[in-house]
Amino acid sequence: MQYQSTRKSVFSVHYHVIWCPKYRRDVLRGPIQTRLKQIIGEVVAEILKGRSSRRLRQEFAHLARMKCLWSPSWFVSTVGGAPLEVVGRYVENQKPTAGRKVTAA
Repeated sequence: MQYQSTRKSVFSVHYHVIWCPKYRRDVLRGPIQTRLKQIIGEVVAEILKGRSSRRLRQEFAHLARMKCLWSPSWFVSTVGGAPLEVVGRYVENQKPTAGRKVTAA
């Protein structure tokens, strides 16, 4: 298993998420796709750390006195599931065919 890392994180995550833009327009490509992935990662980390910190501080008074509960670093890894090759074939088979036209607007 290969891990990727940034300044504050180490991860190995392989998900198959299908988001269908309205009318299945082909808009989640290139820089838009790259930025969407960054935004999702930032939002998930912010929500998980923020909400869990808030709830723990409510339940354990001594934690409320700490300036910070979480470090800015994190690690994520998924387990199980289909091999990446199988997921890749599935995704390729979902692409539009000659009978299904997808347009960008």
